[in-house]
Amino acid sequence: MPKSAGVVLAGGRSSRMGSPKAALEWHGSTLLWRTVSILSRATGGPVVVVRAAGQELPPLPPGTAVVDDPREARGPVQGIAAGLAALADQADVAFVSSTDLPFLHPAFVRRVLRAVESDGADVGLPVARGFRQPLAAGYRTALSPAAERLVAEGRLKPAFLFEQCEVAMLDEDALRSDPVLAALDPDLESVVNVNERADYESARARPSPEVMVQRLGVLADGHRGPRAVRAATVAEAAQAAEVTLGRHVVAALNGDQITRDGQAPLAAGDTVLFLSADAGG
Repeated sequence: MPKSAGVVLAGGRSSRMGSPKAALEWHGSTLLWRTVSILSRATGGPVVVVRAAGQELPPLPPGTAVVDDPREARGPVQGIAAGLAALADQADVAFVSSTDLPFLHPAFVRRVLRAVESDGADVGLPVARGFRQPLAAGYRTALSPAAERLVAEGRLKPAFLFEQCEVAMLDEDALRSDPVLAALDPDLESVVNVNERADYESARARPSPEVMVQRLGVLADGHRGPRAVRAATVAEAAQAAEVTLGRHVVAALNGDQITRDGQAPLAAGDTVLFLSADAGG
């Protein structure tokens, strides 16, 4: 089975935001769509969205599983328990994320998961931008019974779970020891969340990440070599490259993932190659 997977906690009242964070618009899709897609890409495994009972979710990428938080208003440990339990027979390790990390980078996810997959810890816990980040962390799926037991006991803070397992604390130096992460997310903005409307509006107003685009084969048509553009999605990259994504044109993300999904999110440092589906590039 896949070594790693993803859990996105979509619940919560979003009282300070004034509307559900999961449905906030993000470059033509939603924050939830972006977070799920980034985790799917970074882990290569399944992604589970944990929602509050009765919570309506915006559209999700195909193949995304949804599980209900079995108890209302029991905090993040309940959501972690539900997500890990749903993945227990599908993956060894899961990156658990809140839905409101608009700058989450695949390199950050991979660095955190390595602390669990390779270093033998039960939890890979980033300590970044002044705080521990339990909702941008890696967890062994085998921890689900311990998390469920804590919820039943009313011990609802992630710190109680950390007391019962081996935790690899990843400070900023440890995170930046990954040269890819240090180059692509040097300020560790992967853990920047949006709690209030002003946070969201400020994040949404930022320039899209810088990526490289290139037209290949019959699509090259005088366009030589890759060039840097600003694009938050494959659709924005296609527009910048002056091609129309669809039946006859596909995108190769970082040389391997072939997609026609214009909503597929991009991150700093990505390369998007456009080629003809009819001519095989």
